[in-house]
Amino acid sequence: MRYSYVYIMTNKYRTTFFVGVTSNLSKRIAEHANGTGSLFTKKYNLKDLIYFEKFSDMNQAIDREKQLKNWHKEWKLNLIRETNPKFETLKIM
Repeated sequence: MRYSYVYIMTNKYRTTFFVGVTSNLSKRIAEHANGTGSLFTKKYNLKDLIYFEKFSDMNQAIDREKQLKNWHKEWKLNLIRETNPKFETLKIM
């Protein structure tokens, strides 16, 4: 089964956030890290993965991405704190 992911990237200061969706999380994180992921993540140096959710259906992942993109920043911070209270960079193997 192929999974889809919604993820949140941030900078080293944890001040700017990017919500994205992908079917290959490790590849997408590597793209963000080397500056080819998106113009926004490149511009704001968002290289740290701090949150992700896994879905069995890409349409569900896209719907969730849209939902999170419409959330206030504080709501996103609270969501991240539920699973990553120290906002540590997550490693994907």
